[in-house]
Amino acid sequence: MRTQEIRSIIDAALASTTGVISEVGAKQVFRALDMPVVEERVVNSVEDVSRAAGQIGYPVVLKGGGSKILHKTESGLVQIGLTNETEVRDAALKMLEKSGDTVEQFLIQPMVRGKREFVAGVFRDPLFGPVVLFGLGGIYTEVLNDTVIRIAPLSESDIDAMLDEIHAVELLGEFRGEKSVDRSSLQNILQALSDLCIKFPEVKEVDINPLLIDANGTPVAVDGLIIVEQEKKVKEERGAIDARAFRACFYPKSVAFVGASGTIAKWGHSLVANVLRRDFQGEVYLVNPRGGELMGRAVYTSVADIENSVDLAVVTIPARFVMDLLPQLREKGVKAMLLITSGFRETGEEGARLEEQLVLEAEKNGIVIFGPNTMGICNPSIDFFCCGVHVYPKPGPTVLVCQSGNMGTQLLAFAEQQEIGIRAFSGSGNEAMVTIEDYLEMFEDDEDTRTVVLYVESIKDGQRFFHCAKRVSNKKPVVILKGGRTGKGGEAASSHTGAIASDSRVFDAVCEQAGIVQVQQPMELLDLSAVFSSLPLPKGNRVAIMTLGGGWGVITTDLCLELGLAVPDIPEEIVHRLDSILPSYWSRNNPVDIVGENDPNIPSTAIAELAKWDGCDAVIHLGIHGKKLLANRMFDSVAISDPRYSESEIAKIKKMVGGMEDAYVQHVVQLTEKYNKPILGVSLLTEGDLRTLYTVDHCSHKGVFFPSPERAVRALAGMWQYRQWLMRQ
Repeated sequence: MRTQEIRSIIDAALASTTGVISEVGAKQVFRALDMPVVEERVVNSVEDVSRAAGQIGYPVVLKGGGSKILHKTESGLVQIGLTNETEVRDAALKMLEKSGDTVEQFLIQPMVRGKREFVAGVFRDPLFGPVVLFGLGGIYTEVLNDTVIRIAPLSESDIDAMLDEIHAVELLGEFRGEKSVDRSSLQNILQALSDLCIKFPEVKEVDINPLLIDANGTPVAVDGLIIVEQEKKVKEERGAIDARAFRACFYPKSVAFVGASGTIAKWGHSLVANVLRRDFQGEVYLVNPRGGELMGRAVYTSVADIENSVDLAVVTIPARFVMDLLPQLREKGVKAMLLITSGFRETGEEGARLEEQLVLEAEKNGIVIFGPNTMGICNPSIDFFCCGVHVYPKPGPTVLVCQSGNMGTQLLAFAEQQEIGIRAFSGSGNEAMVTIEDYLEMFEDDEDTRTVVLYVESIKDGQRFFHCAKRVSNKKPVVILKGGRTGKGGEAASSHTGAIASDSRVFDAVCEQAGIVQVQQPMELLDLSAVFSSLPLPKGNRVAIMTLGGGWGVITTDLCLELGLAVPDIPEEIVHRLDSILPSYWSRNNPVDIVGENDPNIPSTAIAELAKWDGCDAVIHLGIHGKKLLANRMFDSVAISDPRYSESEIAKIKKMVGGMEDAYVQHVVQLTEKYNKPILGVSLLTEGDLRTLYTVDHCSHKGVFFPSPERAVRALAGMWQYRQWLMRQ
């Protein structure tokens, strides 16, 4: 990179009124980056056009250029295939007639022969910074929109993924008599664009369109545009939160409830009741200016009156009084405030100003605010449930952070119902001080955390989020559901590259690049937490399917193929072994349809055959688990309709059937342990005591059962996506 040459071109554009580096200057930048650029002549008059064309050699391309011209083709300022002096001169005169003084110069280029056109470029996202783009180019770039984007700076694996992920990837190979594209040259171009936007933050957009592939497979920049603007002053971001404050919030030895109340409907009562209901071993203090007694406990009139130290202040008093509380907390040595109270940024400008003032004062007083406007936190490992919802998931390896109280309520309740263990939960609220990035950093090196699950609507520091998530993903899965995906960036783009940008596309790229597994539905968050915490990762994408009925097998196969999983044929040796236990009309292929046979040994034998098969990396089995519910209904009908069977006999039969199902679950988990493959079940019915996770003694893995094929397949696809990312790293 010839840095000084590029700097002078950028500075000249910044000094102009347009901030545009037109094609001539853009190509000078590209050459300074050692990119292959088409040969050309630049002239200022019609008289010089013919002479330059003769020097280049016919046929030629003629372009009208100028600092005010962004899209030459749309303006009729590109003529290709001109074969003689007359055609060149006439084309130049027509351009002047049409566009007048906006045409400041003419560019004459040789006709580069090639059947493939790509686009490469850069745009600067307001949240995540510079983004590099690659894909199909030409005049239909925005219409076809076959492009891939990544956040800069790019790694080698990022660039390889960009080239492989466009839908028209076959165009990079041999095409209609032309050689395969020089992949290393494309890699160098994308790397150069990444380096350019990192080295020069004034670069707002870069557009190389088309990036033409000649007959020898060499990419050549035949057109280009760069937009620059003065670097915007970035708001200084707050540093990482003190780990002691995090520990005080999630592992408090003493908690003061400021705003304790005797009214059931108020947060100051509900939160206290939630904590006292459990076996939390820390001290609990109630604070209310009225004093007296609440819930059988003495009430302190202020935090200062508490005789012992306080780790965490849980605050529910009105927003206008919170500022006056800070000096008391500082004097008491309180490091963490869980600010439940609403009435801040979420209410508008006045609330936002109050929140900003509160944060400044809290920083001065050495206090970390969690919230405000939060539904609370919980840490099941110490039986500390300080949140608005009275549900109690068991301890486990999944961290759950939600920017929505309602979403948090739903997910915690589901985790409790399905026995999915929770490491810690936080409703992050307005994130005035403690943000999603802080939570990622806190649990990055936490040995008890195996999966980090996030519901996110907004991110305050895009670059920090990206780098934090990428570090965490190298150690454990990060699963995210993004709310507000349909929002559009408000800034109009000047180039083809910038026009393709959107908030959701950039966020998708962040997830892909950082190894985040992104889901579309709330329940998928915990589905993935269940499989990541309970099963080994698949080593490949090949899936064996066993089903009690043909329809489920067909649906599951379709879902697998749609989500990038393969369903390979079963080898003859397995077919032969299954022939000995199944009727002659079984499917004899993958999926294995065991045709509704009632012999409990058949599914156990069949799934063992599939689990040990080297040709598959995961097994999905459908309809075996949950059969006892249908069987029990049948036995209830027998008890009513057939007097020969007593209640005790029916009860024994039900117990026997339940025991067989329990044995099957144990068998599945043991196969998971033995062959180190994920085995996912789909329950026939999910009423009663059926759940998602089942623990088996002396096994590190668990049985995982979903209520539908699509949830099982999506969970397995998420595991494979994460495994692929790890392999690329």
